Amino acid sequence: MKALAQLGSGPLTEDAVAKYVAPLFSRVLASDRIYLANHSLGRPLDQMRDDVVEATRLWESRLGHAWDDWLEEEHAFRSRIAELIHAPRVDCVVPKTSAGQGLRAVLNALPGTPRVLSTRGEFDSVDILLKQYAALGRIEMRWVEADVRGEFSARQLIEALDDRTDLVVVSQVMFMTGQVMEDLDALAEACHRKRARLLVDAYHAVGVLPVDVAAMKADFMIGGSYKYLRGGPGACFLYLSPEVMESGLRPLDTGWFAKAATFAYERSEVPVLRPGGDAFLEGTPPVLTYYQARSGQQFTLTAGVERLRAYGLDRLRRLKTLLAAEGIEAVGGDAAHGAFLAVRLAEAQAVVARLEEQGVITDARGEWLRLCPDCLTREEELRFAAKSLRAAVEEERASAL
Repeated sequence: MKALAQLGSGPLTEDAVAKYVAPLFSRVLASDRIYLANHSLGRPLDQMRDDVVEATRLWESRLGHAWDDWLEEEHAFRSRIAELIHAPRVDCVVPKTSAGQGLRAVLNALPGTPRVLSTRGEFDSVDILLKQYAALGRIEMRWVEADVRGEFSARQLIEALDDRTDLVVVSQVMFMTGQVMEDLDALAEACHRKRARLLVDAYHAVGVLPVDVAAMKADFMIGGSYKYLRGGPGACFLYLSPEVMESGLRPLDTGWFAKAATFAYERSEVPVLRPGGDAFLEGTPPVLTYYQARSGQQFTLTAGVERLRAYGLDRLRRLKTLLAAEGIEAVGGDAAHGAFLAVRLAEAQAVVARLEEQGVITDARGEWLRLCPDCLTREEELRFAAKSLRAAVEEERASAL
């Protein structure tokens, strides 16, 4: 990340990004596609491939002794996530292979049949888990519906809380519209007054917004590196607050890497687990994911989330203005939304396909078309994408007549 040091500490500009940042992504930028799906799969740095090669070379050269280095990298992965979300301790962060795995670990640790409150706006991996647990009688579910604008609020959840609620599950940034959920700290306080706990899905927030999980007072947080941290699939995490760890909550989802003496091979009848969040570690970890995620985490920390956010908003506002000039209304590009614009279209899925034919890569969730430039996206690409979207919408509507 030495090249980033030459950026200085000032705001990002397109010229500076082209000179100092783009060369770090030469492999992925070799494509002539205009990539506006950074809210889905983030673009990797060139260094990512070299980091994975480092992990495999350790395997080849050191065999079993590679575990010394691999476990150091696991700790480094946890440390970088802790820094990104301002966790008070490194062991608050537990590596998981998906955000859903983190949610399952929480649900399975809660005693009895937990009563869970959530919104209809959660991502599919959370939504399906909650519904499946409810269908099998493992939890009792209550849902908060969107308002007339398709949005949710902490106030809705606070009003829906009752003395029977055990867990509230909500996203910090909604995956369809990019809406930022405000007042999560107030929601956490309301949960705690009712002796409930709060789990925040921060997948669309970490790396996009300054995240302070301690100030938020969340009991749990789930997230990962697939999107804005440029770390690909499998490099996810579960956060547990110190208060949760000190409450005596014990995991059902655990494994031999959580044993107090991992390599002593003692087999006591009552398992003796490591303290804190380490008790939520599971079996032999997928160590290559820590190397895969390293460069993206380092890039985000070095560039600075606040600076990336400011430049990201500049890209979004420019794109929103260009879309407006083409007669297309978009949601986002402001402090109340995350890293992408959302355009409501009945034919959103078909428009995605038409855009791809023109070399513009986007995606859609339901009737919401999502457009996410990143710091690598150039002004000329935004202009082409706006005109292409107008043409795609007109062609799709004409074909439907």
